[in-house]
Amino acid sequence: MKKIKVQQTEISIISKNNQDYISLTDMLKAKDGDFFISDWLRNRNTVEFLGVWESINNPNFNYGEFAIIKSKAGLNSYKISVKEWAKKTNAIGLQAQAGRYGGTYAHKDLAFEFGMWISPEFKVYLIKEFQRLKEIEMRDLKLGWSAKRTLTKINYRIHTDAIKKHIIPVLVNKKQKNHIYANEADVLNVALYGMTAKQWREKNKNKKGNIRDYSDVRQLICLANLESLNAEFIRQEIQQPERLKKLNEIAIVQMKSLVNNKNIKKLK
Repeated sequence: MKKIKVQQTEISIISKNNQDYISLTDMLKAKDGDFFISDWLRNRNTVEFLGVWESINNPNFNYGEFAIIKSKAGLNSYKISVKEWAKKTNAIGLQAQAGRYGGTYAHKDLAFEFGMWISPEFKVYLIKEFQRLKEIEMRDLKLGWSAKRTLTKINYRIHTDAIKKHIIPVLVNKKQKNHIYANEADVLNVALYGMTAKQWREKNKNKKGNIRDYSDVRQLICLANLESLNAEFIRQEIQQPERLKKLNEIAIVQMKSLVNNKNIKKLK
């Protein structure tokens, strides 16, 4: 549900079958005096307008029932509700909504016409606010599409770079195992990437960011798993060299599994 404000009146808008329906119930709050939707619906001009709209937009419109309603419209004794109108004519332009977003809703074309019954000024502002909402939605849609395209390009570049560098970690050597890393983050870096953050920067002086900025989604998943495991190993008081060996072996197994996992593509 979306909302717009027209002359201090908040009006709800819902979407059905990719079409916008505006709350006539909310619009009525802006009308001075006693006035009901059924009063608008019994007017002959209204009925004729609704009939034309349905004939253009609704292939299942019941013209037989419409003809009967049209013949009675305008008579003092005649009255019809939105539910009756929709049921008898199979109309789609007006809908009585039950539940959380209850009330009478009209397709935007019909709601604009109803706005004239509130006041000419109200109709003008209603159309203006609705158009403003559509402009905001279109702008957000374009921004979202642009962001998605950019992320896709970045992910593709990261993916190809990772493949070129051989994504499966290599076994740590004896020298690495015996080295005491001051930063626990580097224990994870060596286990997964085979190098410390400093070593990566020295090899990639022309790149901005750090080693993790150039990781693909599989490496990041594995890294998150290693972080949890390393925390548990620390609680178990396993010494750093042994933790590095364990984490490296786990990284190799997990990355082999992740490389062949088809579901990973859904995260890209």
